[in-house]
Amino acid sequence: MTPEERNDLIAMYAAGYQEVEQALAGFPAESLSARPIPGKWSAREIVHHLGDSESTSAFRIRKLLAEDNAIIEGYDQDQFATRLHYNDRDMAPALEAFRAARESTVPLLRMMSEEDWQRVGTHTESGRYTTENWLTIYANHAHNHAAQIRRLREALHV
Repeated sequence: MTPEERNDLIAMYAAGYQEVEQALAGFPAESLSARPIPGKWSAREIVHHLGDSESTSAFRIRKLLAEDNAIIEGYDQDQFATRLHYNDRDMAPALEAFRAARESTVPLLRMMSEEDWQRVGTHTESGRYTTENWLTIYANHAHNHAAQIRRLREALHV
């Protein structure tokens, strides 16, 4: 990956919170827990997922940078959604956790050296896991969920 490609992905990562915020703007509060698309999460569940996933991802990039041969633990996001009662909790703290994880990580990404971008660890589910893998995954993560929130709104006809 070239430095320019990385910078584009960092910019996308940095814009992720605003993208989700825009997708949620005007979403009816009474519909946040609705699941109009079978087998898909509600908007509230998506926000809680983002809070947990982005907090986890912020820790993952730090492990990759700080530890040699870091072990990156996987987790079952559907179990988190169910067992942590995503659809029954206030989503404001999760949205704030998501925002804070992104805001605290962007400056770190912008400071990374070429050597930092070559760091490698092992993901317990997918094997070899690099800082560039991390960036590729999380640059798009929030944007994908923002699009999912927009699809929910369309399905709700609101």
